[in-house]
Amino acid sequence: MATDFNRFATNPMARFRRLLLPALATSACVQPLNLARDDSPTLLAGQSLTAPNPAAPGSFKVRLLYYGSGNDKRRAEYRDSVTLRTKSVDASKLVNAPKALAKSREKYWGFGFDSLPINGRVWYPEGDGPFPLVLIVHGNHDMKEFSDPGYGYLGQHLASHGYILASVDENFLNGNLRQDNDARGWLLLKHLEAWRGFNDSAGSPLEGKVDLGNIGLMGHSRGGEAITEAAAFNRLRYYPDDATVRFDFNFAIKALVAIAPIDGQYDPAQRPTPLENVNYLVIHGSHDGDVTAFSGLRQYQRVRFTDGKRWFKSAIWMWRANHGQWNTVWGAKDNGPTSGRVLNLRGLIDGESQRRFAVVVMTAFLEATLEGRREYLPLFRDHRVAGAWLPTTMYWTRFEDSGFRPLARFGEDIDVTTGSAPGVRLDGDSLATWREGQVPLRWRDVRNLPDGKRVGHGAVWLGWNNKIAGRDSTKRGRPAAFSVRVPDSLRTAWGVGSGTAVVLSLSPVDSTPDPRRPKADSTKSGTATTRADQSEPKPPRRFTKDTLPIDLSVEAVDQAGVSARVLLSRYGPVRRPPEIIVLRRKGADKRSNVSLTELVLQTYVIPLTDFTKAEVRFNPARLTVVRLVFDRADAGTIVLSDVGLSNIDPAFYVAHP
Repeated sequence: MATDFNRFATNPMARFRRLLLPALATSACVQPLNLARDDSPTLLAGQSLTAPNPAAPGSFKVRLLYYGSGNDKRRAEYRDSVTLRTKSVDASKLVNAPKALAKSREKYWGFGFDSLPINGRVWYPEGDGPFPLVLIVHGNHDMKEFSDPGYGYLGQHLASHGYILASVDENFLNGNLRQDNDARGWLLLKHLEAWRGFNDSAGSPLEGKVDLGNIGLMGHSRGGEAITEAAAFNRLRYYPDDATVRFDFNFAIKALVAIAPIDGQYDPAQRPTPLENVNYLVIHGSHDGDVTAFSGLRQYQRVRFTDGKRWFKSAIWMWRANHGQWNTVWGAKDNGPTSGRVLNLRGLIDGESQRRFAVVVMTAFLEATLEGRREYLPLFRDHRVAGAWLPTTMYWTRFEDSGFRPLARFGEDIDVTTGSAPGVRLDGDSLATWREGQVPLRWRDVRNLPDGKRVGHGAVWLGWNNKIAGRDSTKRGRPAAFSVRVPDSLRTAWGVGSGTAVVLSLSPVDSTPDPRRPKADSTKSGTATTRADQSEPKPPRRFTKDTLPIDLSVEAVDQAGVSARVLLSRYGPVRRPPEIIVLRRKGADKRSNVSLTELVLQTYVIPLTDFTKAEVRFNPARLTVVRLVFDRADAGTIVLSDVGLSNIDPAFYVAHP
């Protein structure tokens, strides 16, 4: 587990005790279980994908072997059962500890940071191959309760589908180290060097079986950040923090899967880790009792596609999943054996369902990215198309492919009327709230960190109230709207046409402006506010708690003035963020977090041809305006981000039934 992710200062356990141990004092303060209404029985009732269920066992027989030093003091399997012997590596320039701590750790393990072992347990398919190679690495946990066996369910399953999966041993980096994810990532690359040798060695049981042109990395918690460091280091010539350490890796890493990752525990050269031209999947549970905010969204936002090849990224937030149940050793108690007295475990989905979700999405992701099974791609655009495969709970999904071109990301400048591409203009009509800012994460301590670590990405807050104030409670003005204008030059340069889709990400939030004043008639648009500070807006009033989703229309207008509308809810759920209660003690969640909700935006992909179906005269090749029309709810507020156009790969699009 992470236990010291970047929101902590120097002593995470002290903070843990300060916030949580009062819950042990009195059972009378335990709060009742109160979960948001789950709409998944309806939303997951359909199944559009016709591909084989990725959770079904594959056709390959599975074998198991170990590789390692052959003289491990604490791990019998890496001492007595190794099939392939490996040499230790010197990581002393990447990780260290105070002298006394380093000495005690060396006494326990039998080695220091200058001689770390290359240990792994391997599930591999019986057959000639070559097979794609996937490494998975655990995160921080009690170093004496070994974490690497906990992904056996993935190893067995993926090997049956024709993958080699190695669960990497980095337990000797667990415990009370700090800023060690660079070493964890570097160590993964040293494992890949060993795998190159396994594949090339005559007489090796893996000789010729490894497809080193198709490599995936998977990591959990600190391991979820370590795989991004590995992918970044893989393309560098030198270690960013010490150029006396040379790199020469250049492996064909094509896919990354981050499981409840932290972000910013290590920053190369004091900058957030960049990622380019790699497929990226990040998953996180709403009820994570360790990494309590969806910090992986920050890395998701930083993934860029620049080489013109086909790549995509996806983020999935799973309702009621926790931190530890992705690993069978860790289990439900995210902060150690006694945390069941602190954490509200009653709200969790069962571990078997949580891991079944992992098997579905990870297998489908690897099939799509390493094996070219493009029939699985729609799952990552809209999870509802695979309703029969997924455990019955709620999911929020983000998606972007390499064909995406941003019109407005809302983070480049302080002018709320300009977009992200040249000539793009933003207009509001009858809005009560219109302001740009940064989407915050829910945990409290990040307020003391630099902005680059504190927030996820830029967005715009749009609030409306179509009611006209006065005695006549039925009077309404023209529906408020927000428009993104596409210049002719951009439309031509991007090749906008029938193969293009509108892409946007948004979430309703639990606030509503007051009704319009009578003089603010619907024909006027001077009611918008344009504050540009960086904090989340404070709503003037709150809704009575409403678990029902809202809806709105998306309108496209062509150069001839022909317009067409579709309902946003057709392309994904439009939910307000649910309250998350992780801790048992009443009021503890409010004290330890900025918000009881996590603002995870949902991505919607709308083909321009759907507008033509709604209005046959609409011409996609002449698109000039994309407009959100707030005509389905009298009042509300949404947070909107990442509006753009994508010449989307048709393989990504299968309509929800």
